[in-house]
Amino acid sequence: MKQKILVVVDMQNDFVDGSLGTKEAESIVSSVCKKINEARTKEKAMVFATKDTHTVNYLETREGRFLPVKHCIKGTEGWQINNKVAEALGDAAIIEKYSFGSLSLPDVIAEELQIRGIAPKDAEIELIGLCTDICVISNALILKARFPETDICADASCCAGVTPEKHLAALETMRSCQIEII
Repeated sequence: MKQKILVVVDMQNDFVDGSLGTKEAESIVSSVCKKINEARTKEKAMVFATKDTHTVNYLETREGRFLPVKHCIKGTEGWQINNKVAEALGDAAIIEKYSFGSLSLPDVIAEELQIRGIAPKDAEIELIGLCTDICVISNALILKARFPETDICADASCCAGVTPEKHLAALETMRSCQIEII
């Protein structure tokens, strides 16, 4: 049996019901919590979460010029992980990321696999969270590049995009890159 790894992407207040929140994001919170709880208890999965992290000068950054909405400013309520999701995550490792995809996430996963004596090909990585078309896909592609022989998937029912159309487009792009959509 392969070692399950669950990556919970950016389930933060600003993306759920804050400055960039959507009804689709709000609608997946319960499913995300259920998935985390099952992964931790039934599947004995390694669970990691990412936090989109910006500074007060966000609007002066390249990203801020293209998306001029302050969000996930470190230390604010919007930066915090949704309370229900945080409760489900418990003591899971949380990785702050300063761009759409985390370049340190693959290293953290590789180190934990090495500590446990598990080869990457003997693991499977599942991604859930927000936003499908920006941060979920970015992290999925980074993980696929770092672990080309590892099974990687995304659960469409536990992801939401900026719009429903962009969510579907991101799922199709991930399929094209051999990331299974479940």
